[in-house]
Amino acid sequence: MPAVSAAACCAATTPANEVAEDLLGFLRVLRDGTVLRSPADPVFCPATFPGSHPSVQWKEAVYDKPKNLRVRVYRPTTPPGTKKKLPVLVHFHGGGFCLGSCTWANVHEFCLRLAAEAGAVVLSAGYRLAPEHRLPAAFDDGAGFMRWLRDQSAIGGAGASDAWLAEAADFGRVLVTGDSAGATIAHHLAVRAGSAAAEPEPEPEPGLLTVRGYVLLMPFFGGVRRTASEAECAEEAFPNLDLVDRFWRLSLPAGATRDHPASNPFGPDSPDLGPVDFRPVLVVAGGLDLIRDRTVDYAERLAAMGKPVELAEFAGMPHGFYLHQPGSQATGELIQTVARFVHVVAPEAAA
Repeated sequence: MPAVSAAACCAATTPANEVAEDLLGFLRVLRDGTVLRSPADPVFCPATFPGSHPSVQWKEAVYDKPKNLRVRVYRPTTPPGTKKKLPVLVHFHGGGFCLGSCTWANVHEFCLRLAAEAGAVVLSAGYRLAPEHRLPAAFDDGAGFMRWLRDQSAIGGAGASDAWLAEAADFGRVLVTGDSAGATIAHHLAVRAGSAAAEPEPEPEPGLLTVRGYVLLMPFFGGVRRTASEAECAEEAFPNLDLVDRFWRLSLPAGATRDHPASNPFGPDSPDLGPVDFRPVLVVAGGLDLIRDRTVDYAERLAAMGKPVELAEFAGMPHGFYLHQPGSQATGELIQTVARFVHVVAPEAAA
């Protein structure tokens, strides 16, 4: 693929007949394979949020220097003299595997509120994007981040321990969460961790990283056969079916269909989830989400296999409502749902 240009995508500089794929003018792929990304945030990413929260401290770090992958760490403040450690929520942003960043204002605002109201340390991790890095690159980066976090939890481990993180985080109470494409990453991490083919995990030691569960916020699943919620999706909806199809064309391995295992967990070539040892999973669906039927079907199939899954559906809510309106009452209700799940599957140890 030709070198990626950082030039802004605009019609004035990119003749329409040279564009093979266009994602909202924010990302364009030319017919010769060149990828153009706009340096500006897209119109669906408002920059009007306050970007701070009085009860949460945050900082940014690089967790993979060769790939320049970053993580934002959000830590609720505790009263002076308090040594209580908090559960950890690893969060992967959405964006159809092609867009998105842990630095976007709406992602930042949501993570601030999640940390404050869920009473948890939130780690918002970035990953490589398609089409420059097609799947499974994002899944591999998610696994890489979990290795980095394990190093952070290890006393004298391979990685330099971050004292600012370690003094607040209970690494024995970790949950992996994600929004949309980020939730798909969380699903694949759950399958990798629970698969018989996974590398044997060492016996857990006090203080070392232990994943207790997963939270999938409107996971970005696909398939060749349309569901009712996809077929009935209005053209003016965001995202609509055309945009979703574009995301899959650009993120899946070249030539793959939407039934590829990266997209469809129940596709013809997808691994059997029956033998997978799933940790508890909370699946969140939106009543107006075009992917709603796939989300509900995913939870119901896991439940039928006897997996520990809980489905929470927010009627009347569109895809990613918590990012479009991170300060809304509905987002607060979502965070409380997540918080209840966290404290059930990863309860605080008795004093």
